[in-house]
Amino acid sequence: MPLILETIVTTLSPAGALHLVPFGLIQEGEDYVLAPFRPSPTIENLEASPYFAASSPRDIRVIAGAVTGRRDWPTEPCETIPGRRLADSFGHAEFEVAGVEQDAQRPRYRGRIRHRAAHAAFIGYNRAQAAVLEAAVLSTRLHMLEPAKILGEMTYLAIAIAKTAGPREREAWGWIEDKVAAALGPDARILGREDR
Repeated sequence: MPLILETIVTTLSPAGALHLVPFGLIQEGEDYVLAPFRPSPTIENLEASPYFAASSPRDIRVIAGAVTGRRDWPTEPCETIPGRRLADSFGHAEFEVAGVEQDAQRPRYRGRIRHRAAHAAFIGYNRAQAAVLEAAVLSTRLHMLEPAKILGEMTYLAIAIAKTAGPREREAWGWIEDKVAAALGPDARILGREDR
């Protein structure tokens, strides 16, 4: 199994508009592969300008926000590529597309690192942040998975939220829970609003 890093990927449209989205980067040797499903603004942007940045957010709300329509997070200019990166991150890397494997459904863009930098000390993991990340991924698969599978996993992930979440993690969980409940019905809310 390949190593997949969950990141925030940013690309620029031909008009210079920023597109910010959570993405799992697939490590292959020294390179990282970005494999978006069609249709995708990321694909359109990469075809126009073959560069992207990947950032590791310090605030898990960025990932939860991006999958629930909240994409307006502060960014800064990249150092070596045309583009922007997430401002509040543990670190980021800037990539140039070194090759493309075309596919009708999911092309693969092989990114070669041109620059990387650390921005903040990483002290430790938080289980609630991991739970939010997993719930965010689940919320992007509502059309693919059975409701019982989604609810079962959300119920398990809610344990970490209840035990270890701070205010940011609770807010992020709430956004995802609202999205899941909108698709599956009010019974999909695992934690009550007072528990968030």
